[in-house]
Amino acid sequence: MAFSNLEDSAGDVMSEINMVPLIDIMLVLLIIFIITVPAINETIKVNLPEAASQEKEEEPDKPVNLSIDLQGVFYIDKTPLTDDQLKARLAEEAKKEPAPALYINGDKDVNYGRIINAMDLARQAGLSKIGFVTDPNGEAGTVNPSEDKPAGAAAGG
Repeated sequence: MAFSNLEDSAGDVMSEINMVPLIDIMLVLLIIFIITVPAINETIKVNLPEAASQEKEEEPDKPVNLSIDLQGVFYIDKTPLTDDQLKARLAEEAKKEPAPALYINGDKDVNYGRIINAMDLARQAGLSKIGFVTDPNGEAGTVNPSEDKPAGAAAGG
C-alpha cells in the first residue's frame, strides 16, 4: 500500500512510515510491564503449619435432605424427628448463609398431608427453596386415552 503526500500534486509516492505513534505505544507497554512484573513477585514464601484438628468447612450449597417414610415420620440424616424437632432443625438450617435448599424424599404412598405439613414447617422456618426428589427409573403414570375425561378437563390440542 502506498501513501501519498497531499501537498505534492506530482503524485510522488511517500516512502516513509511515521514511527512516532508506534514508538509511543511501545514505550507505554514497556512501562506497564516494568510496573506489573515486580508486583507479581512481591509475595513472601511461607511454609504454613498443618493442623490435625482443623474444622472442616461445610459446603455452602449443601441441601437439607428430608425423608418421610410410609408412616409419615420425618427423618434428617437418618434421625427420626417429631414436628417440633423438625421445625427447630429447619430453623437452624435457615440461619446459614446462604440458606440451603430443602429436598423432600417422600414415600410415594405417604399421606399427602404430611408432605404439605413438611413444606409448611420449612416455610415457617425461613426456607424458601424446596424441591422434591423423584425416582428417574420409576414407571411413569399412563392415561388410557379411551377413558372418559372428567367434566371440566381441557381438551388436547
